[in-house]
Amino acid sequence: MLVFRQLFDPTSSTYTYLLGCSSTREAVLIDPVFEQVRRDAALIGELGLKLLWTLDTHVHADHVTGAWLLKQKLGSDIALSAAAGASGADRMLADGDRVEFGRRSLEVRATPGHTNGCVTYVLDDESMAFTGDCIMIRGSGRTDFQQGDPRALYRSVRSRIFSLPETCLLYPAHDYRGLTATSVAEEKKFNPRLGGEVGEGDYVGYMKNLDLPHPKKIDEAVPANLRCGQPGNEAGAPPDPVWAPLRFTFGGVWEVEPHWLEENLAKVNVLDVREPNEFSGPLGHIRGATLVPLGELAQRAKELPNDKPIVAVCRAGSRSAHATAILQKAGFADIANLPGGMLRWRAEGRGVEGGSS
Repeated sequence: MLVFRQLFDPTSSTYTYLLGCSSTREAVLIDPVFEQVRRDAALIGELGLKLLWTLDTHVHADHVTGAWLLKQKLGSDIALSAAAGASGADRMLADGDRVEFGRRSLEVRATPGHTNGCVTYVLDDESMAFTGDCIMIRGSGRTDFQQGDPRALYRSVRSRIFSLPETCLLYPAHDYRGLTATSVAEEKKFNPRLGGEVGEGDYVGYMKNLDLPHPKKIDEAVPANLRCGQPGNEAGAPPDPVWAPLRFTFGGVWEVEPHWLEENLAKVNVLDVREPNEFSGPLGHIRGATLVPLGELAQRAKELPNDKPIVAVCRAGSRSAHATAILQKAGFADIANLPGGMLRWRAEGRGVEGGSS
């Protein structure tokens, strides 16, 4: 059985795809985004997967790949097409190669046209294919920069993608309308650029007259992606917090474990976002905690001291997770949630003020 997740970066409208073998828990990640590495690493950890490979479909012009940063964080190897001309990869892929993860694998199909180094990754049973910017949902990648060639792209789609089973689902690297997937049958029938009776000359003429604006991040993204995402003079990703041994969740929340908090209460400000009757109720509250109910937090955030990191707590950890988002929006940087809240705190026998025995 396949573990499959489709992830999205709203800034660049990029899709990232996580595929894992359910038997061995080995996984690959296709087209990761630098700014989303924390999110992706959190999901991989929560699903109990081991990331073997990051795979890029091509050298992107609209975002920096997360391949290098994931290699630093998770020890994954980097692979992309040899024709991409990039440095820093652990494996340079050629047409017909296979990338294995557990009992599953992806076939590499060269599909140049958007760039020289574009590839499509086809799942072993040909039920799914990841097309990068070659064919998109009712469209195709542009061909007016980075060695773009409309004739090559037309032939790539017709010979390497439309030759897959019609039931094969196609997953592009981008979509700007919120569409998530298509199929070979759909694109052969409905793609206005490449489907039906559209000929090579028709496609070339269409693509040469698109008159699209230059990608906004191309001057930053392409040089970085030719290094597999390793930062040069560009600013790197924000460093992870170091004030506590925090864990970043797939939901986008930093968490701190109860045992650390109990041993370091003097180093933080504990914010309890329950209602007053809960604060003084049977569960009690953590010594020294400040009470600001969640519904009042946005208006009262300026009352909170900013001299120490803040750990938010509630009954079970849900309201306090939301509280961290409110605090971040209010300008607080060092914030974390207490997962499990007071229920877990009391269940583990940790000290409280008030409450019932």
